Amino acid sequence: MPYSAEHKEKTRAKIIETARVLFNRNGFEKVTIDMIMAEAGLTRGGFYNHFKNKEALFGAAVSSFLMGRGARWRSEAGIDMTDLKPEMAHYMIDAYLSSEHLGDLDGQCPMIALPSDVARSSPEVQNSFQELLSAMVWLFDSSIAVNGKDHHQEALSLAALCVGGMVLARTLPDSELAEEIRAAAQATAKQLTDANAS
Repeated sequence: MPYSAEHKEKTRAKIIETARVLFNRNGFEKVTIDMIMAEAGLTRGGFYNHFKNKEALFGAAVSSFLMGRGARWRSEAGIDMTDLKPEMAHYMIDAYLSSEHLGDLDGQCPMIALPSDVARSSPEVQNSFQELLSAMVWLFDSSIAVNGKDHHQEALSLAALCVGGMVLARTLPDSELAEEIRAAAQATAKQLTDANAS
């Protein structure tokens, strides 16, 4: 008897989330299909019922963050997507540039965990990454657009500070400099938000 569409969708989601965590921990190259399926408690043969190859799964894993772990993370940070105002930009900055986010390797945003891997991947994977970045820029743009001005450039700068600051901090584990970079990016991003919202 064939599996139901619901069962197939749950299995696919399990593979994607397992892969997302393993890619965060190890990078794209070091993770194999066998590792992913074993960690998910599934057989390798079942992989190809859901994805044509590991690269296709990589794109799905990057995309999944926005409405999966990322949505949970935004909710925990108090970000109300229906009421975007300068406070929401502050919540985003505080949560994204937090020590907790930096230390949460499994739950970390793919823009922090995987930028070099994405740069070497297919256009489809890069598009998934761009969707994440565009969503962050939109959140900042919408949150600080309280006076009718165009704040797209500032929103891009905020996203670059958040992601870039965390990428640098992640490359320097257990270093005082990592904490200084994270804190400096957080403070500067909040100052930029306040300057553009006034």
